[in-house]
Amino acid sequence: MQKISLDDVRSNAVYERERAAFRQKIIALKRRRRLAVGGRISLVFENRDTVLFQIQEMMRVEGLTDLDSIRAEVEAYNELIPGDRELSATLFIELLDAAEVEPVLNKLVGIHQCVALRLGERHVIKAQFAPGTMTEEKVSAVHYLKFPFTPEQVKLFCAGTEPVWLVVDHPNYRHQLLLSPEVRQELAGDLA
Repeated sequence: MQKISLDDVRSNAVYERERAAFRQKIIALKRRRRLAVGGRISLVFENRDTVLFQIQEMMRVEGLTDLDSIRAEVEAYNELIPGDRELSATLFIELLDAAEVEPVLNKLVGIHQCVALRLGERHVIKAQFAPGTMTEEKVSAVHYLKFPFTPEQVKLFCAGTEPVWLVVDHPNYRHQLLLSPEVRQELAGDLA
């Protein structure tokens, strides 16, 4: 998937005029790409449009106009765009109030070793978490991860002949979700 360049980014003034329509488009897109795995964890599968939206919103909120600052944001956010034969997602650990932050996150230490896509009975695609959001003793509520596919796995995923499960298999949180045909079709576009 093509990375975002500075030419893709609108100035804050132009973005403000286009924001309402673009925002509605992204809300609808994220609705199709957001998967809840149990009641505590959800993943949003990122693509070029979702990442561009995050860049534009960051520029808007922070009032960024300096080209070097914008370039730095684009470079950082481009890491969220899936590369060849991979899916990219943001994982959220849902926390309802401040009192539960520490106990819930402490129970999920090691989550980075426990998230995968299961493709049929033979293929497990383990998530690779970006560094910096966890240690051996602590985990954050937001993680960026990628699912690297082999060429064979891409073909199977896109063919739709094998079921695909999003799996979280942590000792304190075991849930899985069967991807619907609509979600698979949406995500297959990222792998093409």
